[in-house]
Amino acid sequence: MGAFARVLVLADQRKPQVVAFLPELEAWLTEKGLATDVVREVRGLERKLPTRPDLVLVLGGDGAMLGAARAFADDPVPILGVNFGYLGFLSGTPHQRSLEVLEGILDGSSTPEPRMRLVADVGDRRAVALNDVVLQRGSHQGLLTAGLWVDGDWVTTYRGDGLILATPSGSTAYSLAAGGPVLAPSMLGIVATPLCSQGLSNRPIVLHPDAELEVEVTSATGITTLVVDGQAFYPLEPGARVRIHRHPDPYPLFSMPELDPYRRLRERLGWASGMPGEATPSSSAPLTADPRHVDGGFF
Repeated sequence: MGAFARVLVLADQRKPQVVAFLPELEAWLTEKGLATDVVREVRGLERKLPTRPDLVLVLGGDGAMLGAARAFADDPVPILGVNFGYLGFLSGTPHQRSLEVLEGILDGSSTPEPRMRLVADVGDRRAVALNDVVLQRGSHQGLLTAGLWVDGDWVTTYRGDGLILATPSGSTAYSLAAGGPVLAPSMLGIVATPLCSQGLSNRPIVLHPDAELEVEVTSATGITTLVVDGQAFYPLEPGARVRIHRHPDPYPLFSMPELDPYRRLRERLGWASGMPGEATPSSSAPLTADPRHVDGGFF
């Protein structure tokens, strides 16, 4: 356990199941001889970080996971997400299995998966995204027009509610809701997904991970917002340009080793598990004993 001497637990206290599970987890970590810090308010984490840990445990949902990755963006700390949320695409470990997964992490039998990130530069500001960078119009203004360039070549101009640029991890977030494709999280690529495009021929495209992207707000009737991992980052006016590229350092995320990603897709997205009239495969049974509450998430 020499590699993991200090653990930071981020516990979303708004979730009753987190409150109930936290004492058991703290006792287990103490028994293992680990120095443990617990933060019970996950919002605004960057302003109240304790001593830098060797491992971060997130008890909550994907929002808390993104907050942890944002807090350690400049100096990544491996994260294990224990799902107490709704979908749990990033926080994919069921809390019933979390101590078992933790044991594997501490004894070195489990290794984190590197997740691609994006860097967005606008003016003298820079942001790092684990999931996505979004140009988004205001809720009470007219359509936003934005042009996209890839490696200096003009691709197209989008006219609609905005544009999502997502990592493979982010392909199962906002981009998926907007009709984008699902990418395996271990692969590399950037998904460009238009939001409610007025041009019906505009479709999501998958770009090379090392492409240099540039998006220009060509026209808007109000303030356009640059949103990074669900957080408003910077207001954009017509003429503003955002440069987006792959971050040189991926973010390390732990998960339950035997998670079947396709099973998680079926469960979380409600896909049919077999052809009509076929018996449901036994492997499609929920991972948790209580069918009313299926913890965990895709990937």
